[in-house]
Amino acid sequence: MTDQIEIPPRGTRGRRITDFFFRLLKPLSASQISRYRKRATAEPPKMGKVPLVLLTTVGARTGRERTSVLGGFEEPDGSWLVVGSKGGSDSNPDWVHNLRANPRAHVDLGTDAFEVTARELPLPERDAAYPKIVARRAAFGEYEAKTSRVIPLFELQRG
Repeated sequence: MTDQIEIPPRGTRGRRITDFFFRLLKPLSASQISRYRKRATAEPPKMGKVPLVLLTTVGARTGRERTSVLGGFEEPDGSWLVVGSKGGSDSNPDWVHNLRANPRAHVDLGTDAFEVTARELPLPERDAAYPKIVARRAAFGEYEAKTSRVIPLFELQRG
């Protein structure tokens, strides 16, 4: 009996690495969230020029609160856009599934904390907004190029 090594199909290795990387990051997220809350100031921390927000959703299956650290893009009307990129993985981040099941969520933005209602942007709105996000953070363009799925955008409206 010989062991066979499974060679991933051409072009899928990067996606598998991305999924593996995100599984490794889960324990780090808890410490990052704790540090965010302990050191919160009026000015939220940033990833490059993009403010980081804590998005707390209710798990679609478990009903438990789940918090994710995301880059947020403030809109002129005061709403925020968040991107379900998951680094260009072929699957959506868990928080996307949670928001689709229950659009009520909580946001921490520096020392400001508030309830939001999420709305997934329909394809025409999403396609108009995505290039603006890429202009502010080029990595989102790279993520889009890495996957065949449409990366969802959610608008978070206070209240």
